[in-house]
Amino acid sequence: MNNSKDKNKIKLEYSIISNDFKRAGETSSNIKSILKKVGIDNKVIRKVAIVTYEAEMNIVIHSYGGNIKLMVEGNNIIINAYDKGPGIEDISLAMKEGYSTATDEVRELGFGAGMGLPNIKKCSDYFKIESSTEGTRLLIKISF
Repeated sequence: MNNSKDKNKIKLEYSIISNDFKRAGETSSNIKSILKKVGIDNKVIRKVAIVTYEAEMNIVIHSYGGNIKLMVEGNNIIINAYDKGPGIEDISLAMKEGYSTATDEVRELGFGAGMGLPNIKKCSDYFKIESSTEGTRLLIKISF
């Protein structure tokens, strides 16, 4: 994790490791804690926590690793989640609630219900997704 803070700007960056279910969720928990300390409204923190948790889990479950960057600028929280391949074959299908490509092993761990991307979009004021075989990129903005 890298982070830098001042009164007007917060920048956080976390590396997410593929298949690291032991540490999965730490990034979103750390972000939530930092936002509480700087006085962000609890309703906004809840949205950010959901977005970062779902993005983090998607990176753990579906990619070869990646990172999550968060910036607080003015009245916006901007989240960039990037991963390294294999990409999403059909984004419109992946956006449907309940659709998942998670393996049986991942489902047995309690993950892969197919709600990640729909939950991210619901909690976002702005949501953009791009994907190729090189990887997937999410750009999310939550205003407060």
